[in-house]
Amino acid sequence: MRVGKWGRGLFVFFFAGTAAAAEVPLADFARHAQFRSVKISPDGDYLAANSVIKGKAVLSLMRVSDLKGVNLSASEDSEVSDFWWVAPHQVMYTTGEQSVRREAPYPTGELYVVDADGDHHKLLYGGQRGMGYVVGELISVLPDDPKHALISRVRYGSRESYDTQAEAHRIDLGNGHTELLAKAPLRNAEFLADNEGNVRVSWGVGTDWKQKVYYRADAAAEWKLVFDRNRDKQPVLPRRFDRDGKNVYVECDGANGVGGICRWDLATHQLNTLWSGRESGPMQLVPTTDRKDVFAVTWMPGRAALDVLDKKAPEAKMLIDLYGSFQGERVSLGASTRDGRKRIVFVDGDVNPGEFYLYDSESKQLSRLLSAMPWINPDAMAPMEPIQLAARDGLRLHGYLTRPPGKSEAKHLPLVVLVHGGPYFVRDEWGFDPDVQVLASRGYAVLQVNFRGSEGYGAAFANAGVGEWGGKMQDDVTDATRWAIKEGITDADRICIYGISYGGYAALEGAVKEPDLYRCAIGSAGVYDLNAFAERSDVQESKQGRAYLSEVLGEDKNDLAARSPITHLDKLKAKVMLIVGGADRRVPPDQGRRLHEALDERKIEHEWFYRRTEGHGFYNEKFRTEMYERMLAFLDRNIGAGARVGKAKDAP
Repeated sequence: MRVGKWGRGLFVFFFAGTAAAAEVPLADFARHAQFRSVKISPDGDYLAANSVIKGKAVLSLMRVSDLKGVNLSASEDSEVSDFWWVAPHQVMYTTGEQSVRREAPYPTGELYVVDADGDHHKLLYGGQRGMGYVVGELISVLPDDPKHALISRVRYGSRESYDTQAEAHRIDLGNGHTELLAKAPLRNAEFLADNEGNVRVSWGVGTDWKQKVYYRADAAAEWKLVFDRNRDKQPVLPRRFDRDGKNVYVECDGANGVGGICRWDLATHQLNTLWSGRESGPMQLVPTTDRKDVFAVTWMPGRAALDVLDKKAPEAKMLIDLYGSFQGERVSLGASTRDGRKRIVFVDGDVNPGEFYLYDSESKQLSRLLSAMPWINPDAMAPMEPIQLAARDGLRLHGYLTRPPGKSEAKHLPLVVLVHGGPYFVRDEWGFDPDVQVLASRGYAVLQVNFRGSEGYGAAFANAGVGEWGGKMQDDVTDATRWAIKEGITDADRICIYGISYGGYAALEGAVKEPDLYRCAIGSAGVYDLNAFAERSDVQESKQGRAYLSEVLGEDKNDLAARSPITHLDKLKAKVMLIVGGADRRVPPDQGRRLHEALDERKIEHEWFYRRTEGHGFYNEKFRTEMYERMLAFLDRNIGAGARVGKAKDAP
C-alpha cells in the first residue's frame, strides 16, 4: 500500500492575481479538483480528504492543528473513490482501479480501513481477500459501536455482470468478519437503517423499471411492499429516518407537483407533506449535528436556495447566518465532531469551484482550510444567469445562460447550446462547470435548458420526456435556441449545439431535424443509432436496463430508425465534430465510428477526435486539454472569430 508524507506547504496556495484580460490556460479547466471532499474526525483531532496528487485520487489524513499528515492509496493503480470516519480515529475507504484499457477508475468494491495517523492500513473486505467480485458500500456508521459498521454487499459473477441481490451486513472493523442482517427484496436495491442501526427500509427499481419501496418492522419481519410506481401515482424516494424512528423522510411530489419532502408514517403508511417546492424540487435534506433528524432543505429554483424546516433547531441560525455571510453562493454543512463544536462547511457557486472551511460553534469563528481548485480565480470566471422560457406547447422550461466574463449584458454573441446527458434523473444546475467556463472564457455564450424529462421539476415533468427522444425533448432544445435568437443574445448564423451522451444524440439530432438552425454540432459519447443502442450497451445487460430502454425508447425498429441521426444525414448542413472514447461501455464506440464512416462515405467534412483508453466522457487531464483545444478550434472556424458568417438573420 502506498503511503507518502507531506507538510502544510503542499496545501497552501496563494493566488498571485491575473490581469483581467489574461486568458486562463485550458489545462486549468481540464484538471481534476485537488480536493473533492473533506471530513473532520468525530473527536475533532484529524481531517480526512479525498485529494488528487499527481493525477491520482488518494486519501489524505492530516492533523487539524498543523495540517500535516500522510497521503495513501491501496496500490499504484488504484484511486480512492469515497471515505467515511467509522470511529474516532479510523477511516474506511473504497477504491477504483485504472487499467491499460481504461483511463477512468472502475469501482472495485474493496473496503479498506486505516488509522488517522496512517497506521494499521489494511484491506478489510472485498474480492482481493478471496471473496470473488464482491462490492461493499457503507450503509451507515454506528456512533455507539465504534468497532462495527453497516455495509451493503453485492456479489457479482464478474465485473461485467448485473442483476444481483444486495445484502446488508454488520462488519467488524478489526477483522472484517460480517454478520448478515438482511437480504434485499429486489435486485440492485439500497438499504436504509434507523438511528439504532436497524435495517428497516429497502428500495430500488424492479425488472419492470418501476420503483418499489419495502419496509419491515424489525429483523424478524418479512419485507412488505409499501410503494410501487406501477400502482401509485406519488413517487417516493426514501432519504433518512427521523429521530424516534417512527417516520421516514422521503422525496415526493409535494403540493405543487414539482417535488417536495413528505413524512412517511411507518405505522399507517400515510404520506404527510412537510415541504413543497415552488418552482423545483428538493436537492438535499440537511441533517442535525447528531445526524438523527433533519432541520432544513436545499433546492434550486434558479440559484441555490435554502428553506428551514425547524427554526428551533440550534443549527438553523448558524446555517442562515452562513448563507448571509456568503451571499450569492451555496453553503453546505459537512461532517461535524460528535459534540457538535466543530464542523466542515463547504462554500461553492457558479464561479467558485468550492472552498472548505472549519467552523467553531463556541468561538463563532470560520477558518478557511482548503480550496477545491485553488488555481481557479473566481473573479476571472463567468456568472450563470437563471432563465425561464415557454416551450411551444406552453410548458415552462428552466435553464441557464452564461455569457463571457465581463460581458453580462452583451448581445449578438456566438452561442453554444450545451445539452445535458441522461437524459433522465439528470438536470443542469447552477454551479461551477468546467465545460461551461472553457467556452465562456473564449468568448462564447452558453445556453443550457432543462428540457422535459429532466430531473428536479417533479414526476409529471420527468414523465413528459418518456418516449420523446427526437420528439418533444428535442423541440424544447430547439425552442430554447430560438428564444436566445429572439432575445438578441445571439445571431441565427452563429450557433453551435454540443452535448455528451444523450446530449451528443441531441446535438446531431438537432442538426438533422433543424438543419438551418445550427451552424455546427459537436457530439461526444453520443448515441446516433437508437436500434444499435437498444441492442449493444451496458444498459441492456440487466433486466432493469432492458425494461428502461423499452419504456423510454420504445421497441418499434422503424420508429427508432426514424429518430436516429444516422438515418437523416442527407438533411445535414452543419459542420460536425465527433468525440469518442474507445473504452466507453455505456455508449459503445461503434456508435461514433459508424457515424464517422457514414459521413466519410457521403464525403461530408467533419472532425474526428478519438482516444482508445477513454470511456463515457474524457477523464485523462492531458486528453481533456487536447479535446478542449480541438473543440475551440472547431468552434472558431464555424461561429467564432475565424468564421465566415453572413449578415444576421431571423430565426428559422
